[in-house]
Amino acid sequence: MDSKTAQDILESIEMINVNYHGIPVYIQAVNEQEGTATIFPLDDMHHVQEVDLNGLNQVNLVQ
Repeated sequence: MDSKTAQDILESIEMINVNYHGIPVYIQAVNEQEGTATIFPLDDMHHVQEVDLNGLNQVNLVQ
């Protein structure tokens, strides 16, 4: 994922599903200069970590 997409998701008022290597996560912050994002898994809000943006993927849910 590129930094602009990650920032757009972070600023969105809608809930946009994002996975980090298949794990549903919440993007807390984006560091464009480093190419990283601060995230935490949706099932463990205390497990905050900084990860490479390339590991993030937007999930499109089929309805």
